Amino acid sequence: MNIQTFNLKQYIGVIFLFFLLFLVTIAITPLIGSVQIDLEKAFSRDLAFNDNVDANILFLARTPRIILAALTGAALSVAGAILQSLLRNDLAAPFTLGVSSGAALGAVIAMSLGLPYSIAGIPTVPIASFLGSLGAISLVFSLARTRTGDFPTPILLLAGVTANFFFAALVMLIHYLSDFTQSFRIVRWLMGGLDITSYKTLISIAPMIFIGFGVLIFYGRDFNVISTGIQSAMSRGVEVIKVQKIGFIMASLLTGAVVSLSGPIGFVGLIVPHIVRLIVGPDLRILLPASIFFGASFLIICDTLARTIIAPTEIPVGIITAMLGGPFFVWLLKRPKS
Repeated sequence: MNIQTFNLKQYIGVIFLFFLLFLVTIAITPLIGSVQIDLEKAFSRDLAFNDNVDANILFLARTPRIILAALTGAALSVAGAILQSLLRNDLAAPFTLGVSSGAALGAVIAMSLGLPYSIAGIPTVPIASFLGSLGAISLVFSLARTRTGDFPTPILLLAGVTANFFFAALVMLIHYLSDFTQSFRIVRWLMGGLDITSYKTLISIAPMIFIGFGVLIFYGRDFNVISTGIQSAMSRGVEVIKVQKIGFIMASLLTGAVVSLSGPIGFVGLIVPHIVRLIVGPDLRILLPASIFFGASFLIICDTLARTIIAPTEIPVGIITAMLGGPFFVWLLKRPKS
């Protein structure tokens, strides 16, 4: 699909197909698990909710987890699509700018200090993780910013890689100095998982995620023009520096918001945008909304595999995505360049 043309009918058709895949995914996956659910009993009014095992499993265990998987997969996929476009690098991903390592450092500090699990009903680890991601964003942008106020791609990538290594070293140091209980909790969080969540925590990050989606889709045309070249974009009247800032900040905040709850789940932001791009083309006005639905479906399916493949034992979903992402990364390196 050519970036220069935009067919509304085709756009609606493509997005509808990805939305249909998402609907099928969220309709089927709640029924899959180590314990079979009787939907008639789950929705029955004859039993009190607290006494209804099927309803508790469906609405308190699986549904919040699936919603978190959908939000996380969608956010990481959109962030990956934006970063790959703005940095013009096929291997760019949400963790390129050091956001993941910053979020991990914040969470690890909270765990090592033995902070209470929640303050005023809000979990402390996600709060610390999100603050860590914001600190990482600020550091990387301050390092990469030139005197003219722009953010050259090579310097931004180098700053992100440097921040990643620095934060990862701090995480390892804190992990090494922690006691057994703290160490286990840190390792488990760093593997990435969707098993601990609630509707309250989902509501706390949902507005930020939807605002991020809206802003990035709104600037889709400008992102398209920038992806063809900065000089070309400037000649067409695009405020390149402003749009770049918006793209990088929104992508980083989306990543920080979901990583604060799910932990650093890798490769989703690398795999999904490429698969969707092969189907719909590079036009971000279509690629971004399509990535939302496909990314959500992808991570929901990965998490379903994680909790059922060796049931009743669960595998952290980050392991599943890494096992898929490793070969995909090699394919990206080895594929013929056009």
